[in-house]
Amino acid sequence: MSVCRISYFTRHYIVSRCGSFRELSLKATRLNCFRYFASSADTNYKSSGLWNFTKRWEFCVPIGLGISLVAILQWRHRRKYPYPNDGDVVKGPISDFMVDCYCSLPLRITSRIFGWFASIEIPKIFRPVIYNLYARAFHANLEEIDSDLTSFPSLVEFFVRPLKISTRPIAENSNIVSPSDGTVLHFGPVTSCRVEQVKGITYNLRHFLGDVKQQKTEYTSEENDEYVKSLLMNPNNQLYQLIVYLAPGDYHRFHSAANWKIDLRKHFQGKLLSVNPKVASWLPDLFALNERVVYLGEWSGGFMAYAAVGATNVGSIKVYADETLATNERKWPKGKIHEDAIFDCKNFNKGELFGEFRMGSTIVLLFEAPQDFSFCINIGQTIKVGQALTTDLVDQNIIMNQ
Repeated sequence: MSVCRISYFTRHYIVSRCGSFRELSLKATRLNCFRYFASSADTNYKSSGLWNFTKRWEFCVPIGLGISLVAILQWRHRRKYPYPNDGDVVKGPISDFMVDCYCSLPLRITSRIFGWFASIEIPKIFRPVIYNLYARAFHANLEEIDSDLTSFPSLVEFFVRPLKISTRPIAENSNIVSPSDGTVLHFGPVTSCRVEQVKGITYNLRHFLGDVKQQKTEYTSEENDEYVKSLLMNPNNQLYQLIVYLAPGDYHRFHSAANWKIDLRKHFQGKLLSVNPKVASWLPDLFALNERVVYLGEWSGGFMAYAAVGATNVGSIKVYADETLATNERKWPKGKIHEDAIFDCKNFNKGELFGEFRMGSTIVLLFEAPQDFSFCINIGQTIKVGQALTTDLVDQNIIMNQ
């Protein structure tokens, strides 16, 4: 009897347990199927373009938000502390809002980073390859270099490479010559305080040179015209200008344009906007906004101003006779517009080495000359250091050693 009971209990127990085993097995099978399909779907999703797009945006969104935040803060600062302006501003082809947005970009930070990067020493074995690639990309003439390519430890040193003396002869039939290699953006007489920079877009001469005699921020057209006349040493003469753009592949050193003496240097920190001709053609007051170093003095024709204008990614501007000059530095204290240095009648000869750009930029030359002065160059022409700007010899009416 007990055996039958045991057998009955065992049979029913096994059947009941088997049922639960089947349920567990079914659940496990369903779970494995779910995991398999989920894994397959996840693998297919990761291999799809949607996954790559999503992962890319995980980095793009924070970076984009950060750049936008910096631009907004810079734009608010520009609105709160606008640059001084006058009533004769010629508007560019784009809106003021777009100009403000461009001016608000943190280009000084990127320029300092680029200057640091370009100063990194390159292993000697890679220098010829890198410099040849650079020359091919920016049309630099390596045959004019006076040294072997391996002698330039960094990109900065390659930018300011010296040339063979024979490649840049100084014109003897003219007492004013091109101060640098580059493209002529504009030249001609200066008839008002609004001076053309390129294709009808102008900059303010008073803001560009800095009028230390006046503290006003707005001037009438008559006051601006009087300012131009006040620069002339001879009221019967005319003020002229020359703008030369140095492309990245050009020779980056600049030279004295004439026999002249320097009395004063003004350093304006300003912005570091691009001075590419395409930007200059839509951004008014570009040269008056950018960081620049202006040297004021006299030459045989009268007044002369020699300005080296900074730009985006210009590591620095160096003038050999001005050891205290430091450009592309951290922002100056609020209210400081320019920094002056007095020169004790420092004399320079025509064609003498003057300074260098640590990347392409612009030279603006302003000079006084007789009314019948004429240029022998053309807008858009590529010129070289020492090339004659005129076939006329300006009378020597300034004693250079006084």
